Amino acid sequence: MQVFIMVAGAFTGAHVWQETAARLVASGSAVHAVPLTGIDPARPAPPAQVGLETHIEDVIAAIDAVDMTSGPEIVLVGHDYGIHPALGAADRRAERITRVVYLDCGMPQNGVPALAAVPDQALRARLAERAEAGEREGVLAPPAHGEWGRWGSTAGVGEAALERLTALAAPQPLGTLFQPLRLTGAVAAVPVTGVLCARNGARIDLVQRLVDFGDPALAALTEPQVTFFELPTGHWPMLSCPDALADVLLEAAAGEGHRLRPAGDDAPAPAHLRPFPLDVPELPRDRQGHVDLYVPDGEGPRPAVLVVHGGPVPAGARPSSREWPTLVGYARMAAAEGIVGATVDHRLHDIADYDRAAADIAAAVELVRADPRVDGDRIALWFFSGGGLLTTDWLAKPPAWLRCLAASYPVLAPLPAWGMSGSRFHPARAVGQAGSLPVVLLRAGREAPEIAATVDAFVTAAQGCAARLELVDVPNGHHGFETIDPPEETLPALREAMRSVVAHLTG
Repeated sequence: MQVFIMVAGAFTGAHVWQETAARLVASGSAVHAVPLTGIDPARPAPPAQVGLETHIEDVIAAIDAVDMTSGPEIVLVGHDYGIHPALGAADRRAERITRVVYLDCGMPQNGVPALAAVPDQALRARLAERAEAGEREGVLAPPAHGEWGRWGSTAGVGEAALERLTALAAPQPLGTLFQPLRLTGAVAAVPVTGVLCARNGARIDLVQRLVDFGDPALAALTEPQVTFFELPTGHWPMLSCPDALADVLLEAAAGEGHRLRPAGDDAPAPAHLRPFPLDVPELPRDRQGHVDLYVPDGEGPRPAVLVVHGGPVPAGARPSSREWPTLVGYARMAAAEGIVGATVDHRLHDIADYDRAAADIAAAVELVRADPRVDGDRIALWFFSGGGLLTTDWLAKPPAWLRCLAASYPVLAPLPAWGMSGSRFHPARAVGQAGSLPVVLLRAGREAPEIAATVDAFVTAAQGCAARLELVDVPNGHHGFETIDPPEETLPALREAMRSVVAHLTG
């Protein structure tokens, strides 16, 4: 028999599992939703006495309460913060756990507190200050009705469920967030399933792309005992689609699910390393600091376009982003039009890195403009994917020398799980200040819904303020269409966009 032990996230208790648990029980499984001390009304305690270790002991007690005489398979499910006590308990009872399910949460590491997983970056910084000040006995107030979005997308959660979530929410003892997770390593042998919630910004294909970058820290995700599922909902699937979640948990317990493709020499080329679909001149690169220039033959100075990669991209990924075929292809395509093309490496290695990535781009622009082969008064910037948020500063205050801004399949607002509601990187808010700056936007018709929503919001804002927006659609295009879709679908749009950018630089 399968026994599901379920651990809820911050501010919430066993009550959130009610509907999912009923479906699992109806299937013949047993379910134990763990009441966490100091949060669940069934286990009151002063905040000063509650830390992560307290909750680990709560989960261990639930594991030890399972009668093992009939050989049950224990599946431990952790949602959000709940993965921390779940993982800590699994590490100490690894021989009794059949599988750990990570439900729309990160991958906690030994020695790292749950504070590191708080999604709202501004709140995380304030809490870190309290931790450094030694304030470990207080509580974090639960979100108000309209504030749950700071902890994850509420997509799919009905109004009644959201009201119940708010009414039953409890303060989170700070010790549960500040106390480091301690692991012996025993849990590494336990099979794992990740359940990703797409409307919260997590998708299997995005995880595969991160693996394809060659980050050694993610290599373990490609092991045969690791599987993945994806639900088209927000961060609280136990409230938005409890039956679908129960079905996924049953499949996970059976060892089913999607398995990631390992990176390496024997693997097919990942999308970001496939050839650019257009024949372009094989101009040599001229490396200048963190920028590569592709300079056409002939007299200068010439206009230039700086191609800005997306991300996050793991630090140390090889080849580096400025060497990816697509980005080099765009730069050389510009050079074929008589424009200096440039690619750049910036330090967007984590969602929290947008500030320093923006500084890297600003420095790269100045480096390009200072080159004697470049006309520093005629510059275009072309952003890709997650680099779309980096358009914000240029839209908000475009300099006179910036003649055009382009973006291909960009993310144009922070995704819910990124915790950036308080940051400045919101292009849709900035486009109203773009004035006469031309904006060329390549829009993928088959974009991921959560990214497409950010593009739609940007287009609506641009049209509402009469910005100079030029839309170039790729109706059947996917995110990263240059190397994954048929050339006949993508090349006409790519050429149209490049012609437009060149015209704004040379006109």
